[in-house]
Amino acid sequence: MKVMDTETSRQKYMEFAGGMKTLVLSTTDENGRPFISYAPFVKMGGKFYIYISRIANHYRHLEERSAVDVMLIADEAVSANLFARERARFTCEARNIGEEGNEEIFDQFKQTFSPQLITMLRSLDFSLFELVPSEGRYVVGFGQAYDIDLSADQFQHVAREGHSSSDTKNEAQ
Repeated sequence: MKVMDTETSRQKYMEFAGGMKTLVLSTTDENGRPFISYAPFVKMGGKFYIYISRIANHYRHLEERSAVDVMLIADEAVSANLFARERARFTCEARNIGEEGNEEIFDQFKQTFSPQLITMLRSLDFSLFELVPSEGRYVVGFGQAYDIDLSADQFQHVAREGHSSSDTKNEAQ
């Protein structure tokens, strides 16, 4: 049985999440049908921020229904086993915080992407959304799932029937 090393997995998550620039969005349309899309993002203060166009379907979905799931997922090209791709999923509430103010968030977008690109997008029909995670799950392999928060302050191994955790020293944190 493989021993779970929670601290190593926490560090792996921090590297993984720190290297991501886009997330997958799961919203629902006006008929309750699921809709998958993606958006570039930045993280600040335990929240995701996305900057999206008003003509995008997911913009309308987020305006009408604030519940959204997001996922960060490793590229297939770097995944050793496609049945156990590294990924993190978060249940979030979305809020349109508009275009005015929030310069520290726009500065983060400029640092992560391009100052010229963000300046150009700010002249278009884009709006900033704040996504507040309420729960998360990080999976790094078979039997290696963790209940987490965005900053990994919460990082607890999930033991299910057929899986067990031998490392519990860091799970109470």
